[in-house]
Amino acid sequence: MAGFTRAGAVLGALTLAASLALTGCGDKQKKPEFVGGAGSSASAAPGATDPSTAAAPSGTALTLSPADGTKNRPVSTEISTTLPDGAKVSEVTLTAASGGTVEGKLRADGSSWVPSAPLKWSTRYTATLTATGPGGTTSQGTSSFTTMAKPKSTIGSGLYLFDDKTYGVAMPVVTEFTPGIPKKDRAAVQKRMFVKTDPPQPGAWHWLDNGTQAYYRAPEYWKPGTTITVRIALAGMPLSNGKYGNVDRKATAKIGRAFEMKVDNANKQMTVYENGAVVRTLPVSLGAKRTPSSSGTLVVMEKKEATVFDTRDDPDPANRYVTDIQFAQRLTWGGEYIHAAPWSEDKQGRVNVSHGCVNVSTANARWLFDKTRIGDPITIKGTERRLAAGNGWTAWSLSWSDFVKGSALPVPEGGSGPAL
Repeated sequence: MAGFTRAGAVLGALTLAASLALTGCGDKQKKPEFVGGAGSSASAAPGATDPSTAAAPSGTALTLSPADGTKNRPVSTEISTTLPDGAKVSEVTLTAASGGTVEGKLRADGSSWVPSAPLKWSTRYTATLTATGPGGTTSQGTSSFTTMAKPKSTIGSGLYLFDDKTYGVAMPVVTEFTPGIPKKDRAAVQKRMFVKTDPPQPGAWHWLDNGTQAYYRAPEYWKPGTTITVRIALAGMPLSNGKYGNVDRKATAKIGRAFEMKVDNANKQMTVYENGAVVRTLPVSLGAKRTPSSSGTLVVMEKKEATVFDTRDDPDPANRYVTDIQFAQRLTWGGEYIHAAPWSEDKQGRVNVSHGCVNVSTANARWLFDKTRIGDPITIKGTERRLAAGNGWTAWSLSWSDFVKGSALPVPEGGSGPAL
């Protein structure tokens, strides 16, 4: 995609869980529920023809991308040009043949103008871009193009964030793709995944190796009271494997108070913090040596006041059982939970006897269940197993320096700002 440039220089899973085959004491793996939504991309569809965009002197006509007369553009198309020296984009107008005007915004780096929703299939659009120079001189360009027909081959996508919900301070933005995004496409896809936080906080994306999930987080837990606005703008975006993004997904959610749980296998105690202060210490029983709990920073993903753990399909006969469970809070896709375990209350604080879960008394399980939110963190240390990447929302189990290595785009020191 051509960008807004000066003199030619650019302006500044779940299939994954099944493959893990980890021991857990929980119920069978649960499929995610995806939020629906609405998008755009700079990549050209097969058959699209973009011209070279030589710099235009101030006061002359600008050459836009897509070029005038271009056909078969994806509905993720963005509007761009090469700017005269010292000029800035002052206005972009995009209208459909029917006369409807398309809303949109400039990217934070000024490289292109992004429609706020996917364009329509097989529709003719006219773009007009106006740039203003240092002395007030204006340059303008106009281009008409037509979008492609709706493709038959698409990817599935999901967003684990819901409108008007309040989450814990460790809630990552979690996206999922089925099939996974090919490595060579991840930078282009990541450019279409927008996150804005209020108050502003730096952040970055991290891809799992197989491309089925990407997480967005800040260097530290979110500030309590933060509003997170997300747009995964992939509708109609072409990928190298011949598939296209299926839909845009959007959500705006809140972050609540700071609530954190820390478990130390050395003393088999859970210390609970609220807004930085210790509010309770609970005895626990973790996974026995043959079925250890995962050490790392995990996130509460799901809560069930009552459920049934059914592990009769476990390949190890010693791990097969059916048990009614109260106050269950899922931590991994492999089946690790915090839950009430009245049968192990005499062992809690002394011996590890679970199949990988964090066992607490019924009274303590009820108290925790009433206090926690989806997205609250629990850090477990000192067990015989490390938390596997992607076995749950594992964004916080990496240091910030290691986390940013999983980004498909360069991350400025401290993290990137809002993408749109």
